Amino acid sequence: MTPKTQQSTGASLDERITGALVGAAVGDALGGPVEGYSPDQILERHGGRVHGIVGPWNGDAWRTARPIAPYHKGDGHVTDDTLMTHALVRVYDRVRDHLDAYAIADHLVPDLMTGPRWIPELEAETILLHRVFLAEKWLAARLHYGHVDPREAGTGNIVNCGAAMYMAPVGLVNAANPRAAYAEALDVAGAHQSSYGREAAGVFAAAVAAAATPGATPDSVVTACLSLAKDGTRAAIEAVCEAAARHSDFESALTPLRQAVAPYDTVGPDYRSPSLGARRPSRLHAIEELPVALGMLLVAGGDFRHAVLGSVNYGRDCDSIATMAGAIAGALGSAVPEEWSKPVAEASRLDLWGPPRTLAAVTAEIFARDTAHRRAHEESFARLGGPSCSA
Repeated sequence: MTPKTQQSTGASLDERITGALVGAAVGDALGGPVEGYSPDQILERHGGRVHGIVGPWNGDAWRTARPIAPYHKGDGHVTDDTLMTHALVRVYDRVRDHLDAYAIADHLVPDLMTGPRWIPELEAETILLHRVFLAEKWLAARLHYGHVDPREAGTGNIVNCGAAMYMAPVGLVNAANPRAAYAEALDVAGAHQSSYGREAAGVFAAAVAAAATPGATPDSVVTACLSLAKDGTRAAIEAVCEAAARHSDFESALTPLRQAVAPYDTVGPDYRSPSLGARRPSRLHAIEELPVALGMLLVAGGDFRHAVLGSVNYGRDCDSIATMAGAIAGALGSAVPEEWSKPVAEASRLDLWGPPRTLAAVTAEIFARDTAHRRAHEESFARLGGPSCSA
């Protein structure tokens, strides 16, 4: 059944934070086992489209089968997208204020390098640094060992979705304020990424903040993104969302969305064999994941289940695409199915509802402090002869 376009529900901020973070984790877990493959390969491997939690691509041979080994992707296991998102929540919990690039150096990097925790895909307790991709290991190399200025540390890293994939908490802390979310995420991501990878982090945070606005719709989320996005990122979102507007089911949208984003995607048609120009800084290009996530959100009319399943069956970097689509749909207030969230939590040995509770409490503190600062600024500005402060 084709979902109807959903307007943001009357969900509270706490409910939206929970929906976004739990939704991101569920999307991540559903996309993990088919990451890197094409829609046709997924169709052949599973005898149809993926409609929920599935096992590893190579079955019991996941420990040794290349190119996935040694990661147990599937069976409800979250990937580094969720682990990094939860790590950023822990940073907010420590700082209890807005974050910047220095917070990444001072708090996120030590979190990656110390404090063993359960890593679902490794089925072992170890430090998070042992799981993350090379683009995230860059954080430790540049900030811990290289002592690079955190605001510039992202320069030189491969340009990918590494920073964008865990920026949902920034959007939630700045709920209903996409411009503030965009600015904060750009600052935070400067320690990790540059160019269109950093831009995507800012726009994804803005999308989550826009979705957490009362009365928001998929269209209003995309409009907020386009009002802030720059260069190739803006062009890619516009192209993909124009294509998405012509579809109301993900099956018919899979090829058109890929065709729309392809001119902006440097990875190329063979996801596992990127072109020589892949992942280099550019003002003309964009990461693939964010535009496609927004496109699937439009195709699904904001419905969580359909947006995530469309993202999963798109293939390629579908765990990150589904992470983003799940976060935005969850922030809109679309319900995350318990038939997915509970098994993912159990299989991953993670409390998926703890980080949202933590972030909700921190967000309330930050908003109260922001309000006090704003009132003080208004009063001072009024005393300088400007307009009187608000009531």
